[in-house]
Amino acid sequence: MYAIIEEGGRQIRVTDGDTIQIDREVKDDEKIITFDRVLLVGGEGQPKIGVPLVAGATVTADVIGPVKGPKIDIVKYRRRKGYRRKIGHRQQYTAVKVTGINV
Repeated sequence: MYAIIEEGGRQIRVTDGDTIQIDREVKDDEKIITFDRVLLVGGEGQPKIGVPLVAGATVTADVIGPVKGPKIDIVKYRRRKGYRRKIGHRQQYTAVKVTGINV
């Protein structure tokens, strides 16, 4: 069974046991996250497609912890002007492991 959830403006396809990275910051005491914005549930028989959300469907996940994304280098350069700037950025994510899809 799989589901398509909406999180942080992105649509993510998840199944049981998947580990995903989300933009949301989680409090230290929060161990389980419930995603209630489920757009589609499929895998057994006909898929259930939400208009826009599947009624009563949720996806639960265990919080693994904070992780860092890939390093992105921002380079600005103007030719013949002696202007060079280099900035780096590394996005902070929260890793979660999907434990259940409830319909």
